Amino acid sequence: MSKGEVEALDERSLRNKLRQKGLWLISFSSSDDALFPFLNNIFEKKIGLKDMVIFSRQFAAMIEAGIAILRVLTVLIDQTENQKLVAILEEVKKDIEQGVPLSESMAKFPEAFDTLYISMVKSGEIGGVLDKVLNRVAGFMESRNKLTNKVKTALTYPVSLLVISFLVVWFMLTFILPKFSAIFDSTGGELPAFTQSLINVSNVLRSPFVLVIVALIWFIASSLTAYYKSEEGRLAIDSLLLKVPIFGPIIQKVAIARFARTFGTLIESGVAITTALDVTKASIDNALLEQVLVKVKKDIEEGSAISNKLSESDVFPPMVTQMISIGEESGELESMLNKIADFYDDEVDSAVESLTALMEPVFIVVIGGIIGAIVVAMYLPIFNVINQIN
Repeated sequence: MSKGEVEALDERSLRNKLRQKGLWLISFSSSDDALFPFLNNIFEKKIGLKDMVIFSRQFAAMIEAGIAILRVLTVLIDQTENQKLVAILEEVKKDIEQGVPLSESMAKFPEAFDTLYISMVKSGEIGGVLDKVLNRVAGFMESRNKLTNKVKTALTYPVSLLVISFLVVWFMLTFILPKFSAIFDSTGGELPAFTQSLINVSNVLRSPFVLVIVALIWFIASSLTAYYKSEEGRLAIDSLLLKVPIFGPIIQKVAIARFARTFGTLIESGVAITTALDVTKASIDNALLEQVLVKVKKDIEEGSAISNKLSESDVFPPMVTQMISIGEESGELESMLNKIADFYDDEVDSAVESLTALMEPVFIVVIGGIIGAIVVAMYLPIFNVINQIN
Protein backbone atom coordinates (compact mmCIF):
# COMPACT_ATOMS: atom_id res chain seq x y z
CA MET A 1 0.00 0.00 0.00
CA SER A 2 1.40 3.40 -1.05
CA LYS A 3 0.88 6.83 0.49
CA GLY A 4 1.54 10.26 -0.95
CA GLU A 5 0.20 13.61 -2.13
CA VAL A 6 -1.41 14.19 -5.52
CA GLU A 7 -3.02 17.38 -6.86
CA ALA A 8 -6.50 16.78 -8.29
CA LEU A 9 -9.67 18.73 -9.00
CA ASP A 10 -11.94 16.27 -7.19
CA GLU A 11 -12.20 12.61 -6.16
CA ARG A 12 -12.96 11.43 -9.71
CA SER A 13 -9.90 13.21 -11.07
CA LEU A 14 -7.83 11.74 -8.28
CA ARG A 15 -8.99 8.21 -9.10
CA ASN A 16 -8.24 8.73 -12.80
CA LYS A 17 -4.74 9.99 -12.08
CA LEU A 18 -3.94 7.05 -9.80
CA ARG A 19 -5.45 4.54 -12.26
CA GLN A 20 -3.11 5.82 -14.97
CA LYS A 21 -0.20 4.99 -12.65
CA GLY A 22 -1.57 1.52 -11.96
CA LEU A 23 -2.82 2.45 -8.48
CA TRP A 24 -6.25 2.25 -6.85
CA LEU A 25 -7.61 4.76 -4.35
CA ILE A 26 -8.43 3.32 -0.91
CA SER A 27 -8.82 6.51 1.14
CA PHE A 28 -7.85 10.17 0.89
CA SER A 29 -8.02 13.45 2.80
CA SER A 30 -7.90 17.09 1.65
CA SER A 31 -4.83 19.25 2.23
CA ASP A 32 -4.74 22.20 4.63
CA ASP A 33 -5.58 24.73 1.92
CA ALA A 34 -9.06 23.17 1.67
CA LEU A 35 -10.06 23.36 5.31
CA PHE A 36 -13.43 24.82 4.35
CA PRO A 37 -14.62 22.74 1.36
CA PHE A 38 -18.23 23.59 2.08
CA LEU A 39 -17.57 27.32 1.81
CA ASN A 40 -15.39 26.76 -1.25
CA ASN A 41 -18.27 24.98 -2.99
CA ILE A 42 -20.66 27.83 -2.15
CA PHE A 43 -18.43 30.60 -3.47
CA GLU A 44 -16.92 28.63 -6.36
CA LYS A 45 -18.03 30.03 -9.71
CA LYS A 46 -19.76 27.43 -11.83
CA ILE A 47 -18.94 26.85 -15.48
CA GLY A 48 -21.64 28.65 -17.46
CA LEU A 49 -22.64 28.63 -21.10
CA LYS A 50 -20.84 31.93 -21.62
CA ASP A 51 -17.56 30.42 -20.37
CA MET A 52 -17.93 27.45 -22.72
CA VAL A 53 -18.83 29.64 -25.71
CA ILE A 54 -15.72 31.82 -25.22
CA PHE A 55 -13.55 28.73 -24.70
CA SER A 56 -14.91 27.03 -27.85
CA ARG A 57 -14.52 30.14 -30.03
CA GLN A 58 -10.93 30.69 -28.90
CA PHE A 59 -10.08 27.00 -29.23
CA ALA A 60 -11.52 26.89 -32.78
CA ALA A 61 -9.70 30.08 -33.87
CA MET A 62 -6.30 28.82 -32.73
CA ILE A 63 -6.80 25.31 -34.18
CA GLU A 64 -7.85 26.92 -37.48
CA ALA A 65 -4.64 28.96 -37.37
CA GLY A 66 -2.62 25.73 -37.24
CA ILE A 67 -1.52 25.91 -33.60
CA ALA A 68 -0.93 22.56 -31.88
CA ILE A 69 -3.56 21.45 -29.35
CA LEU A 70 -1.13 21.41 -26.42
CA ARG A 71 -0.05 24.99 -27.18
CA VAL A 72 -3.70 26.02 -27.54
CA LEU A 73 -4.56 24.56 -24.15
CA THR A 74 -1.58 26.33 -22.55
CA VAL A 75 -2.79 29.67 -23.93
CA LEU A 76 -6.39 29.02 -22.88
CA ILE A 77 -5.33 28.06 -19.35
CA ASP A 78 -3.59 31.44 -19.03
CA GLN A 79 -6.51 33.40 -20.52
CA THR A 80 -9.52 31.67 -18.95
CA GLU A 81 -11.00 33.49 -15.95
CA ASN A 82 -13.14 30.67 -14.55
CA GLN A 83 -10.81 28.80 -12.20
CA LYS A 84 -12.88 25.64 -12.24
CA LEU A 85 -12.58 25.47 -16.04
CA VAL A 86 -8.85 26.22 -15.75
CA ALA A 87 -8.39 23.23 -13.45
CA ILE A 88 -10.26 21.00 -15.91
CA LEU A 89 -8.20 22.24 -18.87
CA GLU A 90 -5.02 21.47 -16.93
CA GLU A 91 -6.21 17.90 -16.47
CA VAL A 92 -7.14 17.66 -20.17
CA LYS A 93 -3.70 18.94 -21.14
CA LYS A 94 -1.99 16.30 -18.98
CA ASP A 95 -4.11 13.57 -20.58
CA ILE A 96 -3.22 14.72 -24.10
CA GLU A 97 0.48 14.74 -23.19
CA GLN A 98 0.05 11.07 -22.32
CA GLY A 99 -1.59 10.30 -25.66
CA VAL A 100 -5.25 10.36 -24.62
CA PRO A 101 -7.61 11.65 -27.38
CA LEU A 102 -9.17 15.06 -26.72
CA SER A 103 -12.77 13.79 -26.70
CA GLU A 104 -11.90 10.94 -24.34
CA SER A 105 -10.21 13.32 -21.91
CA MET A 106 -13.10 15.82 -22.04
CA ALA A 107 -15.55 12.99 -21.30
CA LYS A 108 -14.07 12.73 -17.81
CA PHE A 109 -15.50 16.16 -16.94
CA PRO A 110 -19.28 16.16 -17.64
CA GLU A 111 -19.70 19.29 -15.51
CA ALA A 112 -18.01 21.20 -18.36
CA PHE A 113 -18.40 19.00 -21.46
CA ASP A 114 -21.79 17.35 -21.90
CA THR A 115 -22.61 14.39 -24.15
CA LEU A 116 -23.39 16.63 -27.12
CA TYR A 117 -20.06 18.45 -26.80
CA ILE A 118 -18.12 15.16 -26.60
CA SER A 119 -19.96 13.64 -29.57
CA MET A 120 -19.21 16.65 -31.77
CA VAL A 121 -15.56 16.89 -30.72
CA LYS A 122 -15.15 13.18 -31.44
CA SER A 123 -16.66 13.59 -34.91
CA GLY A 124 -14.37 16.59 -35.49
CA GLU A 125 -11.32 14.53 -34.53
CA ILE A 126 -12.32 11.69 -36.86
CA GLY A 127 -13.12 14.00 -39.79
CA GLY A 128 -10.17 16.35 -39.23
CA VAL A 129 -12.48 19.37 -38.93
CA LEU A 130 -12.16 20.07 -35.22
CA ASP A 131 -12.05 23.85 -35.74
CA LYS A 132 -15.34 23.88 -37.69
CA VAL A 133 -17.01 21.60 -35.18
CA LEU A 134 -15.95 23.78 -32.26
CA ASN A 135 -17.38 26.84 -34.01
CA ARG A 136 -20.65 24.95 -34.50
CA VAL A 137 -20.65 23.99 -30.81
CA ALA A 138 -20.17 27.62 -29.82
CA GLY A 139 -22.94 28.75 -32.15
CA PHE A 140 -25.24 26.05 -30.80
CA MET A 141 -24.52 27.09 -27.21
CA GLU A 142 -25.23 30.73 -28.03
CA SER A 143 -28.58 29.77 -29.59
CA ARG A 144 -29.47 27.56 -26.64
CA ASN A 145 -28.51 30.28 -24.18
CA LYS A 146 -30.66 32.79 -26.08
CA LEU A 147 -33.63 30.41 -26.03
CA THR A 148 -33.19 29.71 -22.31
CA ASN A 149 -33.07 33.43 -21.53
CA LYS A 150 -36.33 33.95 -23.44
CA VAL A 151 -38.08 31.34 -21.27
CA LYS A 152 -36.60 32.80 -18.09
CA THR A 153 -37.82 36.23 -19.15
CA ALA A 154 -41.33 34.85 -19.55
CA LEU A 155 -41.29 33.35 -16.05
CA THR A 156 -39.33 35.98 -14.10
CA TYR A 157 -41.90 38.77 -14.31
CA PRO A 158 -45.02 36.83 -13.18
CA VAL A 159 -43.12 34.93 -10.48
CA SER A 160 -41.59 38.15 -9.09
CA LEU A 161 -44.98 39.85 -9.15
CA LEU A 162 -46.62 36.90 -7.36
CA VAL A 163 -43.97 36.86 -4.63
CA ILE A 164 -44.21 40.62 -4.04
CA SER A 165 -48.01 40.48 -4.03
CA PHE A 166 -48.05 37.59 -1.59
CA LEU A 167 -45.73 39.47 0.78
CA VAL A 168 -47.90 42.61 0.59
CA VAL A 169 -51.13 40.69 1.26
CA TRP A 170 -49.51 38.68 4.05
CA PHE A 171 -48.21 41.89 5.69
CA MET A 172 -51.65 43.52 5.53
CA LEU A 173 -53.39 40.46 6.96
CA THR A 174 -50.89 39.77 9.75
CA PHE A 175 -49.85 43.29 10.81
CA ILE A 176 -52.31 45.93 9.60
CA LEU A 177 -55.64 44.13 9.95
CA PRO A 178 -55.02 42.96 13.57
CA LYS A 179 -54.57 46.60 14.65
CA PHE A 180 -57.96 47.47 13.17
CA SER A 181 -59.39 44.31 14.74
CA ALA A 182 -58.39 45.57 18.20
CA ILE A 183 -60.21 48.86 17.53
CA PHE A 184 -63.31 47.00 16.31
CA ASP A 185 -63.36 44.79 19.43
CA SER A 186 -63.31 47.88 21.68
CA THR A 187 -66.49 49.22 20.04
CA GLY A 188 -68.40 46.06 20.94
CA GLY A 189 -70.46 46.20 17.76
CA GLU A 190 -71.10 43.37 15.32
CA LEU A 191 -68.65 43.31 12.43
CA PRO A 192 -69.71 42.89 8.78
CA ALA A 193 -69.44 39.28 7.56
CA PHE A 194 -66.76 40.16 5.01
CA THR A 195 -64.60 41.89 7.62
CA GLN A 196 -65.06 39.05 10.11
CA SER A 197 -64.01 36.46 7.50
CA LEU A 198 -60.77 38.33 6.78
CA ILE A 199 -60.08 38.66 10.51
CA ASN A 200 -60.55 34.89 10.81
CA VAL A 201 -58.01 34.39 8.01
CA SER A 202 -55.64 36.79 9.80
CA ASN A 203 -56.02 34.81 13.05
CA VAL A 204 -55.17 31.58 11.24
CA LEU A 205 -52.05 33.12 9.64
CA ARG A 206 -50.84 34.28 13.07
CA SER A 207 -51.58 30.98 14.81
CA PRO A 208 -49.48 27.77 15.01
CA PHE A 209 -51.95 26.23 12.54
CA VAL A 210 -50.12 28.03 9.74
CA LEU A 211 -47.22 25.61 10.34
CA VAL A 212 -49.56 22.76 9.45
CA ILE A 213 -50.43 24.52 6.18
CA VAL A 214 -46.73 25.08 5.40
CA ALA A 215 -45.96 21.43 6.21
CA LEU A 216 -48.82 20.30 3.95
CA ILE A 217 -47.55 22.44 1.06
CA TRP A 218 -44.03 21.11 1.60
CA PHE A 219 -45.34 17.52 1.65
CA ILE A 220 -47.26 18.01 -1.62
CA ALA A 221 -44.24 19.63 -3.28
CA SER A 222 -41.93 16.84 -2.08
CA SER A 223 -44.35 14.17 -3.26
CA LEU A 224 -44.63 15.74 -6.70
CA THR A 225 -40.83 16.03 -6.90
CA ALA A 226 -40.39 12.38 -5.96
CA TYR A 227 -43.08 11.35 -8.44
CA TYR A 228 -41.41 13.39 -11.19
CA LYS A 229 -38.14 11.54 -10.61
CA SER A 230 -39.82 8.28 -11.60
CA GLU A 231 -40.06 7.39 -15.28
CA GLU A 232 -43.85 7.15 -15.15
CA GLY A 233 -44.25 10.40 -13.21
CA ARG A 234 -41.94 12.36 -15.48
CA LEU A 235 -43.84 11.21 -18.54
CA ALA A 236 -47.21 12.05 -16.96
CA ILE A 237 -46.17 15.52 -15.76
CA ASP A 238 -44.34 16.46 -18.96
CA SER A 239 -47.37 15.37 -21.01
CA LEU A 240 -49.64 17.41 -18.74
CA LEU A 241 -47.44 20.51 -19.02
CA LEU A 242 -47.80 20.46 -22.80
CA LYS A 243 -51.59 20.70 -22.38
CA VAL A 244 -51.57 23.63 -19.95
CA PRO A 245 -53.28 26.67 -21.53
CA ILE A 246 -50.96 29.53 -22.59
CA PHE A 247 -47.80 27.91 -21.14
CA GLY A 248 -48.21 24.53 -22.88
CA PRO A 249 -47.69 25.86 -26.43
CA ILE A 250 -44.59 27.78 -25.29
CA ILE A 251 -43.13 24.63 -23.69
CA GLN A 252 -43.85 22.69 -26.89
CA LYS A 253 -42.19 25.34 -29.09
CA VAL A 254 -39.12 25.44 -26.85
CA ALA A 255 -38.83 21.63 -26.98
CA ILE A 256 -39.16 21.54 -30.79
CA ALA A 257 -36.63 24.35 -31.22
CA ARG A 258 -34.16 22.57 -28.94
CA PHE A 259 -34.71 19.25 -30.74
CA ALA A 260 -34.23 20.76 -34.20
CA ARG A 261 -31.19 22.83 -33.21
CA THR A 262 -29.43 19.96 -31.42
CA PHE A 263 -30.23 17.30 -34.01
CA GLY A 264 -29.33 19.57 -36.93
CA THR A 265 -26.02 20.65 -35.37
CA LEU A 266 -25.00 17.05 -34.68
CA ILE A 267 -25.82 15.83 -38.19
CA GLU A 268 -24.06 18.84 -39.71
CA SER A 269 -20.97 17.94 -37.67
CA GLY A 270 -20.88 14.42 -39.09
CA VAL A 271 -22.34 12.51 -36.13
CA ALA A 272 -24.23 9.32 -37.09
CA ILE A 273 -28.04 9.74 -37.07
CA THR A 274 -28.66 7.10 -34.40
CA THR A 275 -25.98 8.61 -32.15
CA ALA A 276 -27.35 12.08 -32.83
CA LEU A 277 -30.82 10.92 -31.77
CA ASP A 278 -29.42 9.52 -28.50
CA VAL A 279 -27.62 12.77 -27.72
CA THR A 280 -30.66 14.86 -28.71
CA LYS A 281 -32.94 12.72 -26.56
CA ALA A 282 -30.76 13.45 -23.54
CA SER A 283 -30.75 17.22 -24.16
CA ILE A 284 -34.39 18.14 -24.85
CA ASP A 285 -35.54 17.56 -21.24
CA ASN A 286 -39.07 16.37 -22.03
CA ALA A 287 -40.07 12.77 -21.39
CA LEU A 288 -42.80 12.72 -24.05
CA LEU A 289 -40.41 13.88 -26.78
CA GLU A 290 -37.78 11.43 -25.54
CA GLN A 291 -40.30 8.61 -25.92
CA VAL A 292 -41.00 9.70 -29.51
CA LEU A 293 -37.27 9.83 -30.34
CA VAL A 294 -36.76 6.30 -28.97
CA LYS A 295 -39.40 5.08 -31.44
CA VAL A 296 -37.82 7.15 -34.23
CA LYS A 297 -34.42 5.56 -33.60
CA LYS A 298 -35.94 2.08 -33.67
CA ASP A 299 -37.66 2.84 -37.00
CA ILE A 300 -34.43 4.21 -38.50
CA GLU A 301 -32.57 1.06 -37.49
CA GLU A 302 -35.26 -0.89 -39.35
CA GLY A 303 -34.78 1.26 -42.46
CA SER A 304 -37.68 3.69 -42.03
CA ALA A 305 -37.61 7.48 -42.45
CA ILE A 306 -37.35 9.90 -39.52
CA SER A 307 -40.50 11.78 -40.44
CA ASN A 308 -42.73 8.66 -40.36
CA LYS A 309 -42.74 8.23 -36.59
CA LEU A 310 -42.66 11.98 -35.91
CA SER A 311 -45.87 12.44 -37.91
CA GLU A 312 -47.64 9.87 -35.69
CA SER A 313 -47.03 11.89 -32.52
CA ASP A 314 -49.10 14.85 -31.34
CA VAL A 315 -46.00 16.78 -30.28
CA PHE A 316 -44.62 17.65 -33.71
CA PRO A 317 -46.87 19.83 -35.92
CA PRO A 318 -47.39 18.80 -39.59
CA MET A 319 -45.15 21.65 -40.78
CA VAL A 320 -42.20 20.20 -38.84
CA THR A 321 -42.67 16.65 -40.07
CA GLN A 322 -43.16 17.83 -43.67
CA MET A 323 -39.99 19.93 -43.61
CA ILE A 324 -38.03 17.00 -42.15
CA SER A 325 -39.48 14.72 -44.84
CA ILE A 326 -38.41 17.18 -47.55
CA GLY A 327 -34.96 17.41 -45.98
CA GLU A 328 -34.59 13.62 -46.02
CA GLU A 329 -35.67 13.39 -49.66
CA SER A 330 -33.42 16.25 -50.81
CA GLY A 331 -30.41 15.25 -48.70
CA GLU A 332 -30.47 18.57 -46.83
CA LEU A 333 -31.87 17.39 -43.50
CA GLU A 334 -29.50 19.50 -41.38
CA SER A 335 -30.46 22.63 -43.34
CA MET A 336 -34.18 21.98 -42.81
CA LEU A 337 -33.65 21.30 -39.10
CA ASN A 338 -31.80 24.59 -38.69
CA LYS A 339 -34.65 26.42 -40.47
CA ILE A 340 -37.15 24.75 -38.13
CA ALA A 341 -35.05 25.82 -35.14
CA ASP A 342 -34.85 29.41 -36.38
CA PHE A 343 -38.61 29.51 -37.00
CA TYR A 344 -39.47 28.21 -33.53
CA ASP A 345 -36.93 30.49 -31.88
CA ASP A 346 -38.87 33.39 -33.39
CA GLU A 347 -42.15 31.77 -32.34
CA VAL A 348 -40.95 31.49 -28.73
CA ASP A 349 -39.81 35.12 -28.81
CA SER A 350 -43.22 36.26 -30.08
CA ALA A 351 -45.08 34.04 -27.58
CA VAL A 352 -43.03 35.37 -24.66
CA GLU A 353 -43.73 38.97 -25.63
CA SER A 354 -47.46 38.25 -25.98
CA LEU A 355 -47.55 36.41 -22.66
CA THR A 356 -45.80 39.25 -20.84
CA ALA A 357 -48.12 41.82 -22.40
CA LEU A 358 -51.17 39.74 -21.41
CA MET A 359 -50.13 38.92 -17.85
CA GLU A 360 -49.15 42.43 -16.80
CA PRO A 361 -52.66 43.96 -16.83
CA VAL A 362 -54.22 40.73 -15.50
CA PHE A 363 -51.90 40.67 -12.51
CA ILE A 364 -52.39 44.37 -11.82
CA VAL A 365 -56.18 43.98 -11.83
CA VAL A 366 -56.20 40.83 -9.68
CA ILE A 367 -53.66 42.05 -7.14
CA GLY A 368 -55.22 45.51 -7.00
CA GLY A 369 -58.59 43.86 -6.41
CA ILE A 370 -57.28 41.74 -3.54
CA ILE A 371 -55.57 44.66 -1.81
CA GLY A 372 -58.61 46.85 -2.43
CA ALA A 373 -60.88 44.18 -0.90
CA ILE A 374 -58.72 44.10 2.25
CA VAL A 375 -58.84 47.89 2.53
CA VAL A 376 -62.64 47.89 2.10
CA ALA A 377 -62.95 45.17 4.74
CA MET A 378 -60.97 47.30 7.19
CA TYR A 379 -63.12 50.39 6.65
CA LEU A 380 -66.56 48.75 6.41
CA PRO A 381 -67.07 48.77 10.22
CA ILE A 382 -66.08 52.45 10.34
CA PHE A 383 -68.70 53.26 7.70
CA ASN A 384 -71.30 51.29 9.68
CA VAL A 385 -70.49 53.22 12.87
CA ILE A 386 -70.81 56.54 11.00
CA ASN A 387 -74.18 55.47 9.57
CA GLN A 388 -75.41 54.47 13.04
CA ILE A 389 -74.36 57.84 14.49
CA ASN A 390 -76.11 59.68 11.68
